[in-house]
Amino acid sequence: MSQPSFGADGFRTEQELRRWSADVAAKAERYQEMQTEVAGVAVTESSRDDVVSVTVDATGTVTDLRISDRSRELPGAELADLVLATMRRAQARITDRVAEVMQRTVGDDPGTVAAVVDSYRRRFPEPEPEPERPNAVTVEEMRLGRDLDGDDERHPDQSHQTRPRRSTRDDDDEEPWGGPFLS
Repeated sequence: MSQPSFGADGFRTEQELRRWSADVAAKAERYQEMQTEVAGVAVTESSRDDVVSVTVDATGTVTDLRISDRSRELPGAELADLVLATMRRAQARITDRVAEVMQRTVGDDPGTVAAVVDSYRRRFPEPEPEPERPNAVTVEEMRLGRDLDGDDERHPDQSHQTRPRRSTRDDDDEEPWGGPFLS
């Protein structure tokens, strides 16, 4: 928007003032529209396994939190971490949504757009990636029998009793474990 040129003649000054006033009014209307649209921004983010869903508004305030029944399988600390990580990812997405609104409504004012978007980036930085959740049953190592060097794999505090070995005979008449289970 250019500044009016005053002082030439009365008629021209009046025209410039009207043009300038109309530009100011149009800009104020666009800024009002921007403010209204930014206030309506909401972002919903879900955890990778859909246990948690969080919705935040343009200020980063949680407006909706949904936790599925599968959360019962998680320890409390893990569930709390999952809620916070999901909330932070939702908050980080606010910046992009606000930037879209700013470009559409007041994009002709790059200084204002940059200042507002940078403010959101500082307030809601990109979070760390969501950590992989371990499965309910994790097997780190399983050993059976003897080690490669021939040592017995029993734990030192296990008794040294040997279990009876199953017969390897293929005798169809005999029960496989020495007798019937049910009589």
